[in-house]
Amino acid sequence: MRPVVLRVCLLVLLGWCVVPADVAVARKPNILLIMIDDMGWMDLRCQGNLRLHTPHIDRLATQGMRFTDAYAAAPVCSPTRAAVLTGLSPARLRITNHIPDQKRFAPKDAKLTSAEMLDHLPLRHVTIAERLKQAGYATGFFGKWHLAGRRVPKKQGQGDLRYYPERQGFDVNFGGCAMGGPFSFFDPYNLHNLPDRKTGEYMPDRLADEVIGFMRANREQPFLGFLWNYTVHWPMEAPATLVEKYSKRKDLGRVDHRYAAMIEALDGSIGRILQELDALKLADHTLVIFTSDNGAFGGVADSSPLRAAKGYLYEGGIRVPLIVRWPGVVEPGTVCGEPVISMDFFPTILEAAGIKPDPETALDGENLMPLLNQSGSLNRSAIYFHYPNYAFHGGNRLGSAIRQGNYKLIERFDDGSLELYDLAMDIGEQHNLVAEMPDRAAKLRGKLHTWRKDVSAAMPSRIAESN
Repeated sequence: MRPVVLRVCLLVLLGWCVVPADVAVARKPNILLIMIDDMGWMDLRCQGNLRLHTPHIDRLATQGMRFTDAYAAAPVCSPTRAAVLTGLSPARLRITNHIPDQKRFAPKDAKLTSAEMLDHLPLRHVTIAERLKQAGYATGFFGKWHLAGRRVPKKQGQGDLRYYPERQGFDVNFGGCAMGGPFSFFDPYNLHNLPDRKTGEYMPDRLADEVIGFMRANREQPFLGFLWNYTVHWPMEAPATLVEKYSKRKDLGRVDHRYAAMIEALDGSIGRILQELDALKLADHTLVIFTSDNGAFGGVADSSPLRAAKGYLYEGGIRVPLIVRWPGVVEPGTVCGEPVISMDFFPTILEAAGIKPDPETALDGENLMPLLNQSGSLNRSAIYFHYPNYAFHGGNRLGSAIRQGNYKLIERFDDGSLELYDLAMDIGEQHNLVAEMPDRAAKLRGKLHTWRKDVSAAMPSRIAESN
């Protein structure tokens, strides 16, 4: 008889009613998804930026899997957030720009009017929080939502309450509203659902406290926590000691010293949450996902060697950090170079929680478990992007993109031009290969057109030229 079975039998014979921990039915894993606002691919030391100080996030990378080719679903925030929640692409959701899309962002010489889009996430979509709540998970949201319509003037960031996290599967919500960025990162925050607590308190620390309180309150049951920090978005604000520290640095190059200070402060707040998981003895039972909603904000970060920044379909706008830790499933210190995208979190979290996908609901993401446990590969051949709107700076060209293998094609809507890059050889997207590889460009363009038709992607309209 096997030793563990023999132990159980002996306990039963002795009248014990307690089952040893090693034979108890395993509880479903907790899930903590941390998404940073505007953190670029090169904004972590573990990504190779030695000018920044991110020891806690770096340690997380050593404990799990770091993805080198992870992508946000869009080069701006709201579409990516909707994609994470639903597993659907921004093009299918018709949420393709930061909310609300504003026509004033179009340049004066624009040839196109941006595509029509929604300014909220409709309730008809089933979110990952709703699926897990139905399965017995406690669900909490902390930070930036930006999927609740337009901000009501003089209402401290309030939008349409019908589309708040509380109506999309979350039991609690601290800070999630219509705002894309706070009025201030220091208390008072002037957000109607993040009550003032201590004047001068830094928002990442406050949100960390709320997450810790949520984990403590639900330590005896599985929980889903979404920490979607407002940082490192504008305004550029950090604790004075860190701002002073980085103001004296002479090696930051193009990195704004306030931005570097914000990143270190953010790292410290995340470190506190990870330490609390250890203190609660929950770390071994928690799937932690760390990522960003889009590329870094241009002008304060240094995205090199990537081209451009937030708001662009170049790598600097869409390639983001991704770290996944799940003890016992993900081997520590591993690195994965497979292209993955925001929609993949939905089916991956379902798999982790032991929940079957709804066969009646389309999903644009793919379960990452074969990559995480190194048991296989993904089934898809390509990932897609659609950005038919003008970013806040108005300098981007409207278009779509496809990545298949190492090749990436961008199609511009204003003149139909193409850009083809081999990212393995040219991560900075400097050498357009269209003239050298016309057949490959044509095939990728055909796949891109087929995908846009399949998801019913909204397209921009051409502005009539005046005589």
